[in-house]
Amino acid sequence: MPFGPHKCIPKKEKISVAYLVERLRKRVNIELNTLVAECDNEQRYVTEADLHRPGLALAGFVKLFTHQRIQVIGNTESRYLKSLTVEEQKAAFENLVQFNIPVLFITNSNGLPDHLLTMVREAGIPVYGTPFESTRFLQLLREFLEDQFALQTIVHGSMVDVYGVGILIVGKSGIGKSEVALDLVERGHRLVSDDAVVLTKKNNVLMTSATEMNKHFMEIRGLGIIDIMSMFGVRAIRYQKRLEVVLELSLWDEESQNIERTGLNRDTTSIMDIDIPFINLPITPGKNITVIAEVIAMNYLLRHYGYDAAEAFQGKVKKHIAEKKKRTSTPRSAIEYFEGDVE
Repeated sequence: MPFGPHKCIPKKEKISVAYLVERLRKRVNIELNTLVAECDNEQRYVTEADLHRPGLALAGFVKLFTHQRIQVIGNTESRYLKSLTVEEQKAAFENLVQFNIPVLFITNSNGLPDHLLTMVREAGIPVYGTPFESTRFLQLLREFLEDQFALQTIVHGSMVDVYGVGILIVGKSGIGKSEVALDLVERGHRLVSDDAVVLTKKNNVLMTSATEMNKHFMEIRGLGIIDIMSMFGVRAIRYQKRLEVVLELSLWDEESQNIERTGLNRDTTSIMDIDIPFINLPITPGKNITVIAEVIAMNYLLRHYGYDAAEAFQGKVKKHIAEKKKRTSTPRSAIEYFEGDVE
């Protein structure tokens, strides 16, 4: 495919514990209570998205203890500690504090005895408690970290939300990508980004967004920069949208273009090892690209809900051949009898 290749932006190598805690409180809305505060949280770093429950380490098996990860203590670990004597608790916790753990979270409104808090304080490990139950907290924390450490790339194009379908319009400079996006916005659809589109890989999904500089803005050649949100209102923009279709605009070349006619052959393009439906749309004077983009979105939705027009038409053709209907010199009409068209 002519679209690409796509060079990945190096993912973050680390985030500070101070940044992590501040974002979890303000952006993810997780209640965190400081049990042991550390003044060097700006210099303590989380380096990976994986999390760890230190149950085996508390029991004494530390050979495979991934201490560099965030440690989460839930009901199981808390009840295990409560079943021990004070000296046994100290011995169990010594298995943790001997390592340079970045941060320790305690879920389900559990806490630690004072003698254990003293141990982690002396080890310089920050500790935070939350009323969230373990499964929910781990899910929210993992999603946040996966977003922070996700692979990204930037592509040149216009990203729009058309009937809830994320369409990335690409093509060579000056072919009319921004003009099509502007026409779609005027028809009630929503702009995600123009010119520079940031793609973030999350699990097996590509999420798109604008850069900090170009969000809500669009360049129209001959006119200049316009502000979509100020001009059309907040309904006309989106901060992020899943990428579902790549639409490439190209100039019509009858000799070299191999254009799909039936829709049975579905091309894809690979972006960061994720295959995305790809449509090469040749443009000629008078062709309404905006309406075609809307049809692409509706056709995608139909396929998503189990109906494929190309396959339905192919089925009719096969049925017609199988039934060996009588052939005529002209195509048969769709109806058997014409009523009078009288007004």
